[in-house]
Amino acid sequence: MAINPFDQPDFGFCRDCLSIQHAFNKRCEKCGSPRLIRHPELYSLSLAHIDCDAFYASVEKRDHPELRNKPVIVGGGKRGVVSTACYIARISGVHSAMPMFKALELCPEAIVIPPDITKYARIGREIRQLMLELTPLVEPISIDEAFLDMSGTEKLHKAPASFTLARFAKRVENEIGVSVSIGLSYCKFLAKIASDLDKPRGFSIIGEHEALAFLAKQPVTKIWGVGSALAQKLSHDGITMVGELQHLDEALLIKRYGQMGQRLYRLSRGQDKRQVEPEREAKSISSETTFMNDLSNSEDLIPVLRMLSEKVSARLKASDIAGQTVVLKLKTKDFKTRTRNVGLDDPTQTADRIFRTGLRLLQKELDGTKFRLLGIGVQQLSKAAGLYDGDFLDPYSHKRAVAETAMDKLRAKFGNKTIETGYTFGKNISLPKKHDDKF
Repeated sequence: MAINPFDQPDFGFCRDCLSIQHAFNKRCEKCGSPRLIRHPELYSLSLAHIDCDAFYASVEKRDHPELRNKPVIVGGGKRGVVSTACYIARISGVHSAMPMFKALELCPEAIVIPPDITKYARIGREIRQLMLELTPLVEPISIDEAFLDMSGTEKLHKAPASFTLARFAKRVENEIGVSVSIGLSYCKFLAKIASDLDKPRGFSIIGEHEALAFLAKQPVTKIWGVGSALAQKLSHDGITMVGELQHLDEALLIKRYGQMGQRLYRLSRGQDKRQVEPEREAKSISSETTFMNDLSNSEDLIPVLRMLSEKVSARLKASDIAGQTVVLKLKTKDFKTRTRNVGLDDPTQTADRIFRTGLRLLQKELDGTKFRLLGIGVQQLSKAAGLYDGDFLDPYSHKRAVAETAMDKLRAKFGNKTIETGYTFGKNISLPKKHDDKF
């Protein structure tokens, strides 16, 4: 009777050629690759976190091979921020959300590319579809990452989850042209940590038997929800490492840190019972930006509103959906949020109607207040098939919608900056990228 190598604890496999290997090998016997993977729980774990490597920059390098060995930053202009930096740029200290002027100081030779969110969304959906071929239990976290529960898929794929995931990573590289990193564990918390351990093209495993020892050596900031403020408070209390939390009583942590104390207790011990929740239908599509300097004047805010409206419109059109409620979001300099919304007579997906509706809402808020954030979005989503996208009370709205369709075609062929409206032309607007979209 043939021996199933997946039943043998002494066997791992090569991530490049997927051949089965003895655990003591340093290089693949078949292709010579050093990318062998082995772990005592390699064939028993089934909860994964998949994260694309420097996704936006990877897509641009795929589409522009001449940039492959050059530092690439995807983001706005000098007033904007870094959306993604490739790993070459990261060597110089560039990272996401860094102000662009600072990034260029650190890496002046970097090539800066404006983001093409519509393209990234399309490619993200292609990768998502490949994930769904592995398991229906896919929980998207963002455009380029997701949790997968591979439990019960062994018979379908004739292989354990780890091998199927390695095959998936190879397929994404070959068919999509970008790379992913995979974290495999028994819970979401540790799977997410594992996916960051060996980027890019990583495949890391944190098993249940090693979880306590592994976590003990990590800083408290590794725990989900521990930001700079809480980390400072923990440090003031003499707690900087997860191992120090492991020695504290749950009741004591709850008394000191409230509900967060319970999370600290459980996650520090690798206890995370959250299930992978499959993607639900998106309830809204929106785009927002935080300004580097607070803004209050209409001449500063209106061009930004127009650009955000165009981004929301592009996502609606890419998904062939429309929204019937327009929502404006503002955040004041003292972090107070204002949300205003208005329902339309019929759904829309045009930037023109979204912008004009949002503009009416915005003008009511322009009372000299300084704003640090502006956002626009739509709710009450529905299919856009057969949609008449015009305002019956505005006789020129349908003509503008037709003109917008022509603009979309030009932008799709020649780029987003090929043609602009008077609201944004010559404004040199650059936006930090933060979106609440679900794809």
